[in-house]
Amino acid sequence: MKCDRCGGDYRERIVTYTIFYEGSFHIVEGVPAKECDKCGDRLYAPQTVEKIQAAIWNHKKPSKIVETPVIEFASI
Repeated sequence: MKCDRCGGDYRERIVTYTIFYEGSFHIVEGVPAKECDKCGDRLYAPQTVEKIQAAIWNHKKPSKIVETPVIEFASI
């Protein structure tokens, strides 16, 4: 399958998905996706997106918690 953005080829990959929801970043590891080998665009199967949404919306207990530093651009 060719990427509509750059013409690269999509490859099956296991990726890390991040989303900012209700004031927090949520990181989902081990997500199956098709990723363009040229520009990095990702495609997810509808059932994959549904599982991610259900986990986040239902506040699934995380496997681990990581602390993330935040730098305000205006301060640099």
